[in-house]
Amino acid sequence: MNISNKYLVEAIVFLSYVLFAMAWVGGTASMSQIMANLELTSLASASFISGAVTFAKIVGTFSAAYFAIRFGIKGAFFVSCLLVTLGLMTPYAPSYDWLLVSRFLMGLGGALMIVYFNPIVMNWFAVEERATINGLNAVAFNVGTAIVLWCMNDINALTGSWQNTLVLFSFLSGLLAIFWLFVKFDGTSSAAQEKQEGAVQYSYKSGITDSFNWAYALTYSGLLAFYICLFTFYPTAGISASKWVIGAGIIGTIAGMLYSRKIKQRVPVIRWSGLIQTVMVIGLSFSENALIQTGSAILLGFFIFFPITALVSIPHEMKKMSAGKITVVFSLFWSISYSVATLVLWLFGLVVDWHQGDFFYAFVLISFVSSSFFLGSFFLPETNPKSDLSDKTEPTTE
Repeated sequence: MNISNKYLVEAIVFLSYVLFAMAWVGGTASMSQIMANLELTSLASASFISGAVTFAKIVGTFSAAYFAIRFGIKGAFFVSCLLVTLGLMTPYAPSYDWLLVSRFLMGLGGALMIVYFNPIVMNWFAVEERATINGLNAVAFNVGTAIVLWCMNDINALTGSWQNTLVLFSFLSGLLAIFWLFVKFDGTSSAAQEKQEGAVQYSYKSGITDSFNWAYALTYSGLLAFYICLFTFYPTAGISASKWVIGAGIIGTIAGMLYSRKIKQRVPVIRWSGLIQTVMVIGLSFSENALIQTGSAILLGFFIFFPITALVSIPHEMKKMSAGKITVVFSLFWSISYSVATLVLWLFGLVVDWHQGDFFYAFVLISFVSSSFFLGSFFLPETNPKSDLSDKTEPTTE
């Protein structure tokens, strides 16, 4: 049996990341039970797990291109699927060390997977289809997160326990990994295709010295830092808005997919969405009015994800882009973004400690950092100039 229908391939990719999100967030939601089973009461231990996961994301996204070269895109995505299934160890980890390893390896799998979306999309879909598929992949994590946030108790009741639920998520991930083995890629390797097309080999060194990759990653990094901060620190500060942001984010992504199909210019939607994001972050962080907080959270969720389709589409639409190049571009994009976000979260906590638990100055910090999406838009190339769509003059990543 060979799977060669591109929509079936996309279904496997999409559902793989949905299940990763469900396993990931489901494990986090069950962390109190897991820690109780291991007779661990230290919050430092729980924090160390979160830190290890963040480290896995940095390591995984940075090394993704190496795995793609070593195993090919098909093999590398299969490796990422296998790592995600190792979340199977989480509910029955016999010790804290095993729990840490389980979460690290699952986080590593998810980090690799998100990089491989792009060469897979490039391999299977025409340029005019990629914006829609990229947008669909962008909402996968939110879909999985929403299912867990709203339905975890119902799923637990159906399976009999939270342990069985997490095992079910891992089992389904493993099943998709098996299906992936039957996906039929064409016989031309990325390297051979690049050589045939005359494309310049694009290494990590090329990527690191390419100013586009830094502008691209730093544009997103501040927003990513805020998004992680929203779920990490905002509830502690008495601001709980995660469900509103997740739900509105799904709607925003769908709207962004439809918008990007009709409006081909990428930078304007990034710029104006970034401006709205900054205003809404300020409203959510500093207003004590519950209605303003809720409204800000809903608008934030919508406008955080509304421009993501446009943002992710930019590298796909640049001249002389190939599967090998785009893997390096997104490998650096995610690793730089997560590195910056990790540093910002550490500074956020440090500022709160400096001011004896007062979040005001930390909120000032994260509001400024989140403006990177707006400010960074002035440094991004427009891949579809409105003045002359028939003669693109966008820069290349060579």
